[in-house]
Amino acid sequence: MDRTNTPSILMARQPIYDRNQKVVAYELLYRSEGNDEHAIFTSGSEATSEVLLNAYTSICEGGTVKQVPAFLNLNRDLLVNSRLPEVSKKLVVFEILEDIEPDAEVLAAVKRLNEDGYRLAMDDFTYNEKFDPFIELCQIVKVDVSMFSSSELKQQVQHLSRFRVTLLAEKIETVEKLTECVDLGFKLFQGHFLSRPEVVKGKKIQSSHIALLQLIQELQKPNATPEKLEKMILRDPALTFKLLRIVNSAGYHLVRKVESIAQAIVLLGLEQVKKWATLIAMTSNKEKPEELTRILLIRGRMCEVIAEHDKHPNSSGFFMAGVLSGLHAMLDVDKGEMLQQIPLGDDIKDAVSMGAGPIGAVLRNVVNYENGDWDLLPSELNGNLYDKAYRHSIEWTRETMQSMYE
Repeated sequence: MDRTNTPSILMARQPIYDRNQKVVAYELLYRSEGNDEHAIFTSGSEATSEVLLNAYTSICEGGTVKQVPAFLNLNRDLLVNSRLPEVSKKLVVFEILEDIEPDAEVLAAVKRLNEDGYRLAMDDFTYNEKFDPFIELCQIVKVDVSMFSSSELKQQVQHLSRFRVTLLAEKIETVEKLTECVDLGFKLFQGHFLSRPEVVKGKKIQSSHIALLQLIQELQKPNATPEKLEKMILRDPALTFKLLRIVNSAGYHLVRKVESIAQAIVLLGLEQVKKWATLIAMTSNKEKPEELTRILLIRGRMCEVIAEHDKHPNSSGFFMAGVLSGLHAMLDVDKGEMLQQIPLGDDIKDAVSMGAGPIGAVLRNVVNYENGDWDLLPSELNGNLYDKAYRHSIEWTRETMQSMYE
């Protein structure tokens, strides 16, 4: 079976309902490829990182994702090491897993998230007074109601009534249990009786692991600049797409469109770029086809060289148009859908989608030149310029790709 066009399993999500049985949030759950019923965890950090990346940087089937809060699990590693990038405070609720011991280091991390304005939930909670400092910093407490008898569940609610928290009943399996939880004062509800987790499929975007490691290394340097980082990121078309996709996510409210990777880096900030690059590196374990990468880099660089020769403004926009013109084939997604996901200027989008404008004219000529479609080239084309630009771009791409493996 040809799996090249088969969507990958990105995650699973289970609705969370209010008393009116209205969906008010989803819990996002890690799912591995080939196992869509249960999570198989090799690493809690890896699981949460992949769910987070898939939610922010993958193209899901069926269009846009409903904008309700997402509950995401945090293990101790992600919590205390501050490895999470900044995400929308309105659209994320972080769940503190039940096996995390409430020591001083963990409590300090929870305080940081609370002070930063994130909503926090205790997961699979069984009351113990040692968790009181946690509860005081959380807004939601999730109780696995399948674990308790009716009298035990009532006792759990009594313990928690001292705190200003919303109670969420999870693992509701029957209508009788749902009615009981409503009567006890639970406000939120989750479980197989209401809705089983549904698998979310889409296209996972792979990036060059080596390019990412080099980028992360450069980000550690005190003299790193957006311009220098831009050069490194542009070596990898898929990484370029991911970064632009992240900037356009719900967590970053753009007031203007991004015209270059350097602008995207400035908008995110170096610290955020470092965290996103680290997360991408954690979940990038496949090499993409090198030949397609090579073709896109040659095309992008050739567009840029011609733009520089003709003194067009924003030559880096010509490069981006060249790279993005074929990226949809690498990602196996529709070109129009891909372009909707990234915050490019209209001149670049129109060039890639319709071949319009000065960028589109150069891009059309470059594609026809590299394909050997000489009859489609305009009669006034400067053949000598295009020949030199093509030869230069082949050498530039060879050196660029070689440097990624040195």
